[in-house]
Amino acid sequence: MGTSRTTAAAGKATDDVQDSTKSFTSVLAAVEANYADPVDADKIIYDGAIPGMLHVLDPHSNFFDPQAYALFRENQEGKYYGVGMIVQPRDNQTMVQAPFEGSPAAKGGIRPGDIILSVDNKDCTGLNTTQVADLLKGAKGTQVKILIGREGWQEPIPVTLTRDEIPRPGVEFSEMVRPNIGYVHVITFNETTDADLAAALRQLNYAKLDGLIIDLRENGGGLLNQAVGMADMFLERNQIVVSHHGRNSSEHAYYAMKGNQGIDVPLAFVVNRDSASASEIVSGAIQDHDRGLIVGDTTFGKGLVQQQYMLSNDTALLLTSARYYTPSGRLIQRDYSNVTLWDYHNNPQKPTSPEVKQTDSGRQVFGGGGITPDVLAPMPKPTDFQTLMMAQGVFYPTPQGVGDFVRFYLGTKPQVTKDFVADDAVMAQFLKFLDQQHITYTQTEIQQNLSWLKWETKREVFTTLFGLSAGYKVELDNDPQLDKAIDSLPQAKALYANARKILAEKQGTTTAQR
Repeated sequence: MGTSRTTAAAGKATDDVQDSTKSFTSVLAAVEANYADPVDADKIIYDGAIPGMLHVLDPHSNFFDPQAYALFRENQEGKYYGVGMIVQPRDNQTMVQAPFEGSPAAKGGIRPGDIILSVDNKDCTGLNTTQVADLLKGAKGTQVKILIGREGWQEPIPVTLTRDEIPRPGVEFSEMVRPNIGYVHVITFNETTDADLAAALRQLNYAKLDGLIIDLRENGGGLLNQAVGMADMFLERNQIVVSHHGRNSSEHAYYAMKGNQGIDVPLAFVVNRDSASASEIVSGAIQDHDRGLIVGDTTFGKGLVQQQYMLSNDTALLLTSARYYTPSGRLIQRDYSNVTLWDYHNNPQKPTSPEVKQTDSGRQVFGGGGITPDVLAPMPKPTDFQTLMMAQGVFYPTPQGVGDFVRFYLGTKPQVTKDFVADDAVMAQFLKFLDQQHITYTQTEIQQNLSWLKWETKREVFTTLFGLSAGYKVELDNDPQLDKAIDSLPQAKALYANARKILAEKQGTTTAQR
C-alpha cells in the first residue's frame, strides 16, 4: 500500500513538471511571436526565467552564463592573465578603480581615477566594463597599448604594458601593527588562500608573536576547503570545523587534520556585516572552540551550501543543497522568508528568537543569524557631513560621484613624498574643490570633521601614488575595530587557556570512568 502511494506521488510530481514545462514553452513562444520588439530568447531565459526560478528557492542559488562563469572561475582560481587593475563605469566611460599591487598596471604608473580612452587603438567610449576588461586581458608576454585620460593632464597619456599572470591572493595585506602583534587581512577564500595565509604567518614569525589579528571584514567567502584549511591552522587536531546536511545529502563534518602544532598565540578575528559564508565558518569554529575572540559587528548570515553543476554551452548552476552548522550546532544562515531579495542583501535583520548554544568552555553563543561577536565593536556612525562627502564620491572614484578631491589635488602636480600630511595648504585646496563642485558646507562642519578629512586625503594620496599596501597602512592608523581587537588579546589568551583546562578535565573524567 505504501509503495503504491509513493509511486502515485512520484507520478503526479512528474506530470506537474511536464505541465509546467509545456506552459513555459507556450509563454516563450507567444512572446517571441507577438512581443512589440524583437526578442532575444537567450537573454529572456538566462537573465530572466532561470534566475527568477532560482531566487524563488533561496537568495544564493545562481545561474552563470558562459561569460559570468568564466569570471566566477577566475575569482576562484585566484589568477588571470592581463594588466592587473579593477575598472568601473563612469559617465559612459571606463575608469580605473585601483591597479593591483605589483601588477603591470601599477608598474606602468596607472592610477585610480584614470579614464581608459582606448585599448590597442579601439575607442572605449560606450563600452561596458566587461568589454574593456576583455580587451585588457591576453596571453602572458603580449603587449597592450592603452591611452588614458588623467585629471590635470591636458593630453592623453599613452601607456604600453606587457601582460602577465595576475595573482589575486586571498591575503591582501599583512604586517606588524604593534610590537609582537601581527595582522593579516584575508580578502577572499579562493584556491590560494590557505597557502597565502601560511606564507603570511611565516613572514610574521607566527609562533613567536604575542598576539595575532585576522581581519575578515568585507570577506564574502568562497571555497569551503580553504575555510577548513584556515581553521586547521589555529584549532587543535581532530577538532570539528563545520558540518553540513540537507534533504539529499547526509550530514558531513570537517575536522582539523593537522592542528596548530601546539602554537597557542592569542587570536582575535575582526568581522563586519559583509563577512559571510567561509568567513563565518572560520569565525564560528574559532568562537565555539574558544580559540580566540570575535570582534566587530554581527556577520551577514550566509550558511547555505551551493553545489556546482556544469550545464551545456559552458553554463553552470550553483544550487543550494545543504546548510552549514558551527561545531556547537549553530545554524549560520539568516532567515530569508518573507523578505525581498533587496532587503535580504542590504537590510539584514537579527533573528527575534536566536538559537542558544554553548562553546567548549560553556559560554553562550547564538545562531540563526550570522556570527555574533564576543566583543561588539561597531564602526562609528559617520556624521551627516561625512555621509554627504561619501555620497558625492569626494574621496573615492565612483560611477555617480562628482569627481574625487585627490585626483583634483594630484592634478595640480604637487611634489609628494611619503612624509606627506594633509596640512592647511592641502585643506585650502579641498575647500576650493568643494566650491568648484558646488558642494555646500559650513566652516563649523569643516572644523568638526577636520581630522577625518585629513586622514581620508592622506590615505587616498598614499594609495594612488604608493600602492594599496601604503594606503592600508594609513587606514589602520585610524581603525577603532582593530584597536578593540588588539585590546582584547589578553582576554583571548585567558579564554583559550581556560577552555583547554576544561577540556582536559572532561577528558580526564572520561578516562577515569572507563
